Amino acid sequence: MRVVGVIDIGKTNAKVAAVDLDRFEEIAVRKTANAVLTDGPYPHFDVERLWAFLLESLASLHAEHVFEAISITTHGATAVVLDASGNLALPVLDYEHAGPDSLAAEYDNVRPPFSETGSARLPMGLNVGAQLYWQQKTFPDDFARVASVLTYAQYWTYRLTGTLCNELTSLGCHTDLWNPRAGTFSSLVESQGWTPLFAPVLKASDIAGALLPELCSATGIASGTPVYCGIHDSNASLLPHLLTRTSPFSVVSTGTWVVMLAVGAEAKVLDEHRDTLINVNALGDPVPSARFMGGRAFQLLLGEGAPPVSPQTEEAVAGAGHMLLPSIPEGSGPFPAAKAIWTTDERELGPAERFVVVSFHLALMTATCLDLIGARGDIVVEGPFASNRTYLRMLAAATGRPVFADPHNITGTSLGAACLVKGSAVRTGVEPLAGEIAESLAAYAQAWQKATQDHVCKEKRP
Repeated sequence: MRVVGVIDIGKTNAKVAAVDLDRFEEIAVRKTANAVLTDGPYPHFDVERLWAFLLESLASLHAEHVFEAISITTHGATAVVLDASGNLALPVLDYEHAGPDSLAAEYDNVRPPFSETGSARLPMGLNVGAQLYWQQKTFPDDFARVASVLTYAQYWTYRLTGTLCNELTSLGCHTDLWNPRAGTFSSLVESQGWTPLFAPVLKASDIAGALLPELCSATGIASGTPVYCGIHDSNASLLPHLLTRTSPFSVVSTGTWVVMLAVGAEAKVLDEHRDTLINVNALGDPVPSARFMGGRAFQLLLGEGAPPVSPQTEEAVAGAGHMLLPSIPEGSGPFPAAKAIWTTDERELGPAERFVVVSFHLALMTATCLDLIGARGDIVVEGPFASNRTYLRMLAAATGRPVFADPHNITGTSLGAACLVKGSAVRTGVEPLAGEIAESLAAYAQAWQKATQDHVCKEKRP
């Protein structure tokens, strides 16, 4: 049995998984919440707590399943600035901090156009370029000590190997720092004098180096164990399908963010004001993409639970026309300026009915995003929503296209990161959604689209 240890850091949770490369499945997992600290100059990720968790998890999992390699995947919208000694020059900014908005007008004057980067202008710290600009202007003395800028997955690669590097998928996810068509840094990097700060750019599948000797001693992992460069999480979800599926198709990567990536998409002019953008996949190719905070919306509206739901409940909700219209949270997604409203008194909905309304809403937001980026062909759902059959049925009804999912493996990011390791037996395990789709769901989808259009137009009126 060949096993790789995968570090998988999402915005909400972090985990370490042992992935069997021959069976291509997770065989053991350790998880923890991803905490944000509010001390210091601004809210920042608790990287030292994460580091302790990663080392402990690698050690315990390796004791059960001997690792032959380590791979890494993390959320995007995060950069790490290091001083000449390799220590943090500034804390690792939580991208939901509004600090960068205070310099939004200034930053807008220097950021490259959408036509150059394919990177939509996003609020808070969601554009890494905006983070770096704000840090440079707000903390000039600290920023003057910056010797290296790393994308987030590659920060952990550095902690494990001592190798300073950056990576294409992490640079190519709405950072404002990368020109995906030219395959080079954007004009922003040069104009701000950051070019010397960026470590060399590697491919996700490159070996960054061997696990440091002191970490081999601490974890019991063999000396010389290779650590792969690492990959942005949404692109990790895409990679197994990119390697095994014929274009055109789209992947819906679900987590805190729901990210749609369309391979072989119909040519469309993307609207940067509706959270559409160009990502860069693990092969270095541009991919039309869109996103909204679907996982965050699910958590805010439903918490962690999922009550039993029957098709009859779905049809009853569809027949009654109970709807949630966008957007929650505000500020991102295809309707960033709209404020969420219920078309019914939500207090009168039972737990199962509420779950159906929210799941329908999330599926219809997904369908909207897929349409905006010209997605064609099969739709593959990865992550937690892959086990939500209510969501899957509405997505199929709204798009009229085949929907595939693997409800038994809800963490496609870890398997995607495992794909980077040479010799992995890549497979996806996704299956087509079974069963008939009630006609009432398609009618509901059309009604939701009409109601949303009216709602958004009304919101725009003075």
